[in-house]
Amino acid sequence: MSDTITEGIRVVVRPAFWPERSQVEAGQWAFTYTVTIINEGPRVATLRSRHWLITDAAGHVEQVRGPGVVGQQPRLEPGERFEYTSWAMLKTPFGTMRGSYQLERDDRTTFDARIGEFVLTQPNALN
Repeated sequence: MSDTITEGIRVVVRPAFWPERSQVEAGQWAFTYTVTIINEGPRVATLRSRHWLITDAAGHVEQVRGPGVVGQQPRLEPGERFEYTSWAMLKTPFGTMRGSYQLERDDRTTFDARIGEFVLTQPNALN
């Protein structure tokens, strides 16, 4: 799990192994992650884009960039939250993810809200 705050925007991520989608014998481990974005600050913020760094246990890094999240660009008033679930596939039984969301204020200024690093791991893979 990760929990970070940047300029009043809290980003909480809860990862989980996804056995139904994984094909371990084929070298594919699937993980879901549920993200909650909460505007704890006094100003409106609209999520414009995402940037993820996904690193597997072999050190391979994949970058994912794109507009919004799950096809949306949520606008968060103070006190509002937005939650979504997505997923990632690794070629190893564990790895990490981290990144940022670019948000825009009503005055058109932008900032990057940090997504703290969290671990993706198949149960018992690190024993």
